[in-house]
Order: sequence, then structure tokens, then C-alpha cells
Amino acid sequence: MGCESLFYSLVLTLTVALITYNIITTTSVVHQKDDLEDTDLIIKMPVERRLFHTALTATDSSYNRWQCRVMYYWHKKLSNKPGSDMGGFTRVLHSGAPDNLMDEIPTFVVNPLPLGLDQGYIVLNRPWAFVQWLQQADIEEEYILMAEPDHIIVKPIPNLATEHLPAAFPFFYITPEKYEKVIRKFFPKDKGPVSNIDPVGNSPVIISKASLKKIAPTWLNVSLIMKNDPEADKAFGWVLEMYGYAIASALHGVRHALRKDFMIQPPWDLEVAEKFIIHYTYGCDYDMKGKLTYGKIGEWRFDKRSYDKGAPPRNLSLPPPGVPESVTLVKMVNEATSNIPNWQAGE
Repeated sequence: MGCESLFYSLVLTLTVALITYNIITTTSVVHQKDDLEDTDLIIKMPVERRLFHTALTATDSSYNRWQCRVMYYWHKKLSNKPGSDMGGFTRVLHSGAPDNLMDEIPTFVVNPLPLGLDQGYIVLNRPWAFVQWLQQADIEEEYILMAEPDHIIVKPIPNLATEHLPAAFPFFYITPEKYEKVIRKFFPKDKGPVSNIDPVGNSPVIISKASLKKIAPTWLNVSLIMKNDPEADKAFGWVLEMYGYAIASALHGVRHALRKDFMIQPPWDLEVAEKFIIHYTYGCDYDMKGKLTYGKIGEWRFDKRSYDKGAPPRNLSLPPPGVPESVTLVKMVNEATSNIPNWQAGE
């Protein structure tokens, strides 16, 4: 009986000790949590950035060169800002030979299409340039932003894409369903409805490198075949190569997240707001009261085509009061030209 009493005493002592230990440690944890909340100390796990490589295709013309210099200035300025997933940058130069910007802008030289194959439609060199670059270049990032020389980046761009879902700007004038009869020549019925073709071009698009490597050769082939088809050439005109990319993507079963916030196109889009890119493809013409005079040369104007023979001068005149916020892109052009070394009007 004495041994049994001793045993139960020992068990009771150990149980009390264990309970006491749990109370002490629990209280300690609660106090630690209270301390963290009192000091607002928040420990965050690092988030891995999904960088993308910005690539634009260009010729060695003066017209392309000055636009590339402005575009690269803004890429450099914003690429390391908070919210950016912008990695490296490449101007894919499809003139077949180096030019005088090799030391200023990271450049990869590729060959143009064989003479006469583009039939004067020079943008057919774009898919061919991407095919060569993707095959030959060492691209560190797993995503690509396909951009253009006449893009100005206005805020840091995050990676808007995922591995299997590229992000693209939807163009109101890319309307596959309107041209179903023509498109069926290149997108057979067994591939699904024409509505599977997104209303996009190749730029701006953020896409995984693996997906673009699959799409690019098809994009080239479809574009060349369409250019040689009189009905398709007439239907699609200057945006034929954009349709080529959209159809090629659909042939590979690739759809796009359509991001209207990706880009604006003045003068039709009025506010920059939360957009990422200004595309200055259209001329901006205004009278001195700030009224748009599109189709008629304005008292104040900014049109990239005014500088098709060489770079604009520094300090372009600013638009009159009352013009939309988007037209203040001229301020961004002026900042770039003021800071780019050796900027010479007309070059």
C-alpha cells in the first residue's frame, strides 16, 4: 500500500509540473504576440519577383532610332521603382548590321526578311525578328514584354501575365468575327469558333518565353501567307501582322487576359490615370483653345510623323491649356531628349 501511495504521489507531481509548464509557455507566447502587436512589428516573407524582358523590334532608320532612345530612357528610369517587374531590355534590330546606338541601347542584330518578301509591308519583319532573337539570344527572364518604339512607359509595370495566360491590350479595330469568312482560310473550324481569337496584336503583350517560342514561327508563317492572299491583304491592311499574331496564338490554344489598363492612345484616350504605357501612334492636333482638330493640322500639334526624317528638337512646345492629360506625353518626350546625351535634332 505504501508503494502504491508513492506511485500516485509521483504521477500527481508530474501532472502538476506538466500543467504548470504548459501554462507558463502559453502565457509566454501570448505575451510575445501582444508585444508584436504593440510595436506593430510585421514580418513578411520575401516575394519572388517574376521579371519580364522588354523587347522591341526596330530598323536603323532615323525615325525608329529617336523613338527607341526615348522609350529606353523611360524604361531605365522606371525599371527599378517599387511595383516594377521590368527586367532587361533589348532593341531587336532587324537591319542586319549594327548602327550608331549599339553603345546606348542594349541591341541584338538580326537579319531582315529576304529582299521583296515583305512586299513593302515592313512590319512583316517583326515576327521574323522575334523568331531569330528567341532562337539565338540568351534571355535570362522567363517572360517577355513585346513593346514598340513609340511606347512611353509612364509607371512601373508589374508582370500582368501568368505562365499560361499572357496579358494583352485589346484593340477596338481587331475584330475577328467581322472577317470570319477570310479568317477561316487560316483558322479551320476544327480549331473552334472564331471568337477563340482574341482582339489583340503582338504589342503590348506580356507572355511567357516558352509560349512565345511556340507562337512566333506560326505568327511569321500565318502573316506571310495572309500577305500573299489578296482577300486577306485587302481586309486587314496595315494591321495584317497583328491579325497574324492573334490567329497564331489561337492556333496554339493560347488566350489572353485583356487589360484595358495596359495602354492609352491619345488623343482618343484622355486620361493617364492608372495606365502603364502611352502609345503615340496618332497625331494630336489642337487649336489654341485646346479643342481637337483631328483630320486638320492644328495650331498646336504633335505627330511623330513630323519627324520621320530625323529626331525632334529638344524642348518641344507644350500644348495649350485645356488639352487632355494624355497629350502631356510631350513633357515626357522633352524630359527624355533633355537628358539623353548627344541628342541632335534631325538625326
